[in-house]
Amino acid sequence: MRMAVLTSGGDAPGMNAAIRTIAVAGINRGHTIFGIRRGYQGLLEGDVTELRLADIEGITHVGGTILGSSRSAEFPTPEGQARAKARLRDLDVQALLVIGGNGSLAGAHLLGEDRSIQVIGLPASIDNDIGHSGLSIGVDTACNTIVEACDRISDTARAHRRAFVVEVMGRRCGFLAMRAGLAAEADAILYGESGLDEDALVAQLREVLRRAFAPGSHKRRVLIVKSEGVTVPAARLVKRLSEHLVTDAPGVDVRETVLGHVVRGGNPSALDRVIGQRLAYASVIAAEAGAHDIMLGWEVQGGFGAETADPSVRVIPLAEVLAETERQLDGTSPIVKKRMELLRQVEHLLAL
Repeated sequence: MRMAVLTSGGDAPGMNAAIRTIAVAGINRGHTIFGIRRGYQGLLEGDVTELRLADIEGITHVGGTILGSSRSAEFPTPEGQARAKARLRDLDVQALLVIGGNGSLAGAHLLGEDRSIQVIGLPASIDNDIGHSGLSIGVDTACNTIVEACDRISDTARAHRRAFVVEVMGRRCGFLAMRAGLAAEADAILYGESGLDEDALVAQLREVLRRAFAPGSHKRRVLIVKSEGVTVPAARLVKRLSEHLVTDAPGVDVRETVLGHVVRGGNPSALDRVIGQRLAYASVIAAEAGAHDIMLGWEVQGGFGAETADPSVRVIPLAEVLAETERQLDGTSPIVKKRMELLRQVEHLLAL
């Protein structure tokens, strides 16, 4: 077969591990593998190269994506779709493997609607906001990066008896804040799914500060991990809290740190490399079997979708992936409700 792979949307550590595995597995199984640079925009412009083993040697440990990524305003349009299909026909590509997040997979679904080409998605998003993907490529590394940053911030906070509000990425999904916050011994975790308004958040955090820095308390630092899905800016929260420090926590400073895109970078963890490799290998096998308009999801404990030879990899129709993603983002998914319930159950472990 002639297969092509592209990475699209936000980069995620582990993308290169997936690219390399697709190329190595594909070539060794007799296929020709093309790499499309700069995502869908590169496809529209014909920015395509054949991947050879020498091109992808040693890239598994590298963050980002060697193929590059971009966001294309033209691709989702009917004209853009037609041009993309024409490019793939010119290359005589039978299967397109798309590594990316929700928008990238939505684009893949559009591209495969007329079944003129096999389309297979691999979930890659540090936000972990893709339906039927227990862990997407890049999530583990991003979480480890946040925890390491919070550990360093906690060191200096203890030295000066301070409180820090640390904002992390995640868009409309609070998974990173929840997971990293627990691992970093946060005193409070703020996530958009809670639905609390600004005054309620401030009241909650004031109580955390009062209890943590009460006379006789052993606490020397407070760590508040905030998801960017909480629309109140970190600086705004710090300003509101600072207005009450004289009574709530005398002698204590409150500061903010926004980690931003540093969370995206860095060498992928062993887990992200393995997830990328196993999803990538399964994608080549699925393409050979004629699979179309599907995503391969990583579900360690099983989940929705048909099983593959790999017990942790599931095959899910892209239409269902996109529908479940919307349910997760609007809070109606049982997965989101379960996450919030689990966090509520362990909230007594915070701010001890």
